[in-house]
Amino acid sequence: MADPVRIVFLGGLGEIGRNCLAIEQGRGDDRRIVVVDCGLMFPDADMHGIDLVLPDFTYLREHADRVEAIVATHGHEDHVGGIQFLLRDDGFGAQRSSPLPLYASPLTLGIARHRIEEARLADRIDFRPVRDGDIVPIGPFRVEFVPVTHSVPHAHAIAVHTSQGVILHSGDFKLDLTPVDGRRTDLARLGQLAAGDGIRVLLCDSTNSEEPGHAPSESSVGQVLRNLFAEHRERRIVTASFASHLHRIQQIADAAIATGRVIATLGLSMRKNVRLGIDLGVLRIPESSLVDIEDIDRYEPGRVCVISTGSQGEPMSALGLLARGENKFVKLGDHDTVILSSHAIPGNEGNVNRVIDGLIRLGVEVVHSGIADVHATGHAQADEIKTYLSIVRPEWYVPVHGEFRHLVANAKLGTLMGVPRDRVLVCEDGDVLELTDEGLATAGRVPAGYLYVDGIVGDVGSGVLRDRRVLAEEGVVVVVVTVDTQTGKVLTGPEIITRGWVYAPEAEDLLDEACDVVASAVERSLAEGVRDVEQLERDVRRAAGKFVNERTRRRPMIVPVVMEA
Repeated sequence: MADPVRIVFLGGLGEIGRNCLAIEQGRGDDRRIVVVDCGLMFPDADMHGIDLVLPDFTYLREHADRVEAIVATHGHEDHVGGIQFLLRDDGFGAQRSSPLPLYASPLTLGIARHRIEEARLADRIDFRPVRDGDIVPIGPFRVEFVPVTHSVPHAHAIAVHTSQGVILHSGDFKLDLTPVDGRRTDLARLGQLAAGDGIRVLLCDSTNSEEPGHAPSESSVGQVLRNLFAEHRERRIVTASFASHLHRIQQIADAAIATGRVIATLGLSMRKNVRLGIDLGVLRIPESSLVDIEDIDRYEPGRVCVISTGSQGEPMSALGLLARGENKFVKLGDHDTVILSSHAIPGNEGNVNRVIDGLIRLGVEVVHSGIADVHATGHAQADEIKTYLSIVRPEWYVPVHGEFRHLVANAKLGTLMGVPRDRVLVCEDGDVLELTDEGLATAGRVPAGYLYVDGIVGDVGSGVLRDRRVLAEEGVVVVVVTVDTQTGKVLTGPEIITRGWVYAPEAEDLLDEACDVVASAVERSLAEGVRDVEQLERDVRRAAGKFVNERTRRRPMIVPVVMEA
């Protein structure tokens, strides 16, 4: 009997982002692990003060000595943005005697390297570039890198050859027949894999599974951009897109050069990625067309194109600062056109709308995907997924990458294309699947909660986040009272300090009444012989909370402070 193989889902199943899974082969202590992607997620609006959300690294930390390598499908932050945080995890690094290998295309490695070097962790990782079609031995696995088309160049599907057959991870993909660089999804190789020993398990991108039809070609955006540049010939143009979307950047640059403009980058990640793309030959922009952002005022508005970060409306991004008039390099006005060549990630719509409003207040003309076709998705839509399934013909089908509704929609596509219903599994973060000679079955769960980043990893737990939500939505009431535990008397107070519950100068009567209620509760407890400060604080919290709820129907955070004389 061949060794069993497990698939452990650590993120990306039930949300957009945090994409991370582990594939392990072997028995007992001999199990070896390869990690596919390690991404981050941008916080929701109710995650107050949170910078980023990561996968729970508990499982990888507990088995760090068994992890052979990380394999990255492509260079987007939701797939490689969490690597530096895993490397920083002391529990993970302490168990490793050598740097962790990271296999990916040179471009993907370059994008990941920027973040890892910023964190000063480059000595903890071994960058190992691969080319299209490479089959690399990693521990007991053979890992094959199959070219796919996506919104970032040089993306791959990952075919993991295991003791139980081929597990195919689609990566993020679309079936773009006219990509900007001519590098198409290698359907021929996928067909060869299917026609050979077959695909035991297909893990397939679900992001656009609810969208019918086919995703438009990336090259279709180029014509729209060229038309916009021609229409706004006399105006300075600022474009915003993901810094990793080098195909889009190439098309923006082509449109700018065709209309006689110089190009300046704005934002650190944009500057680094454009330079990386040029050095690797992915971008073809003449050096003579590039100028420093500090020099753009030397040119007439109609001769300037600025390519900026901040397409998701991040408050401290280059575009966010531009919209508030706070960018030190560029000041926008009524002679400018801003093209948002992107689409808001779910949850970022509010931030994007605020940036658009800010730009319009400055007199800027704004073009976005709701006005013109300045964006094309990088994810396969329903008909493309069906085409993919018809070629791959997997024995088992597991949708990945997406919110739960996307996973369910993708599962329906699987059954529609002939995968038996009992062989289509909808999983969630933390689920473990085991592939044996008998088939694929669930095999328990592992920790897979959210790891919140607020400045440093582990700085914020779910309890702190819950408190922040209460503070943001209901406010806080601090009750201070001083008692003499020897005599059982209240010496001073209670004094009530509130923020976000009621405005104190306008609610003196209500606060006086609250003080009386708390004072009565404390005096009653003291009279009953209570002298323990913690018990008195519980009594204060209970009395104040009951009063606040009854009188205002609100539940602010109650912070009791009982001091001994």
